[in-house]
Amino acid sequence: MTPANRHSSAEEGIFAKAADAGALSALIARAARAGKGAAPVERWNPTFCGDLDMEIKADGTWFYLGTPIGRMPLVQLFSSVLRKDEDGKTYLVTPVEKVGIRVEDAPFVAVEMVATGKGENQRLTFRTNVGDVVEAGSDHPIRFVDEDGTGGMKPYVLVRGRLEALVARPVMYELAALGEEVEIDGRVMFAVRSGGMVFPIMPAEKLKALSE
Repeated sequence: MTPANRHSSAEEGIFAKAADAGALSALIARAARAGKGAAPVERWNPTFCGDLDMEIKADGTWFYLGTPIGRMPLVQLFSSVLRKDEDGKTYLVTPVEKVGIRVEDAPFVAVEMVATGKGENQRLTFRTNVGDVVEAGSDHPIRFVDEDGTGGMKPYVLVRGRLEALVARPVMYELAALGEEVEIDGRVMFAVRSGGMVFPIMPAEKLKALSE
């Protein structure tokens, strides 16, 4: 097949033909088996069909053609076939097609957290805005990054693949309340524990300076 023919075939794909989010969701429903969790997108290697005018805002709101997608079941359906590749871009993926979408921050938002156990036995379980439930630990690490312009921290928890959830601010306060001082590699860090792992937030001296 010539490059021109390959390009033509991609343009004729169902993603490219989708005139609205409803048509697109019909394809994804067949691929993701709606209601049964995320699809095995990591095993698929479909043709790239270009970018779709779809964006996930920092607050977790999905937009299609500049309009918010208000139907949560549809958003959950789209989220089940998300994949972030090594190129740092996020895609909707089915067995036969792949399209790029835009993500302002993280594709998911962690909107709820439950803490069970104490000390080294503590477990932190997060629920995302699209219904994923993950327990922080070796498979779902928490990382903290500096928030530009505020001097604060933004926590993220890995959901699946390379896809993370930004921890919502109210949940972040709950998370910080569980922090403790832990020595890591000879340095005292303010950190949280979950699933037998320790996740550093910041050096203890930095937290003390911010609190003064």
